[in-house]
Amino acid sequence: MIATLTGKVSEKLANLVVIDVAGVGYGVYMTAEDHGKLKTSEPAKVYIYEHIRENSHDLFGFTSEQTKVLFEQLIEVNGVGPKMALNILSIGTVNEVRAAIASGDVKFIQAANGVGKKVAERVVVELKDKVGLGSSAPDSLFVGSAAVQKDEAVQALVSLGFSAADALSALSNVSADLPTEQRVKQALKAKV
Repeated sequence: MIATLTGKVSEKLANLVVIDVAGVGYGVYMTAEDHGKLKTSEPAKVYIYEHIRENSHDLFGFTSEQTKVLFEQLIEVNGVGPKMALNILSIGTVNEVRAAIASGDVKFIQAANGVGKKVAERVVVELKDKVGLGSSAPDSLFVGSAAVQKDEAVQALVSLGFSAADALSALSNVSADLPTEQRVKQALKAKV
């Protein structure tokens, strides 16, 4: 089993990075965020998830263990394979994806290539209570589902297409003492 690869980045293709380890080039599928972090000809260490099937042997790499853990949680959801999990992780930063799952933001998850509404709902239902944000994430990024469900202004903004995290961010500078309608209007003005 390959747990990590440490070597030089020899090539960067669409969603694949080739890491040269002692003269052997390993093709590693990566999230958009991790792909962007790596530079050609520079050293890199990636955490590896191996996916072995009868006709293929794919490597999925992550620059942090936190991302790998979320990837492994995603592939445990029925209907989510490694490539779909990678697509979900590529729609935002790891913390944005965690926050979307924790807050029940199905639309955000659906934005991933190949993810339909039922799969996105399944991801949210199965992982909502398992995806706590790491301690390195700012508190403002954590969107608790209870806060979202209790705040009518957040719900209104989400129904208008905001992610739960964006809705909370937009409302952060608006007084909670105002009526819901006024809070939504002020949040919308601030976002324009």
